[in-house]
Amino acid sequence: MANNNRSSNKLLVPGVQEAVNQMKYEIAQEFGVQLGAETSSRANGSVGGEITKRLVAMAEQQLGGGYTR
Repeated sequence: MANNNRSSNKLLVPGVQEAVNQMKYEIAQEFGVQLGAETSSRANGSVGGEITKRLVAMAEQQLGGGYTR
């Protein structure tokens, strides 16, 4: 699918998109996933899920680190 960024989400921190993209490709490499249309949605989705997991963990640490799972 083409990268048509029509999201209404506003990025509040300059440079955050580049940081998330870097994280995405690092995670894909860790998982051995070649991102793209030829890759299964499960494989591509696993990368997105891991991004979310890591961002939540980072936010929890910044909020005091009192959260554990």
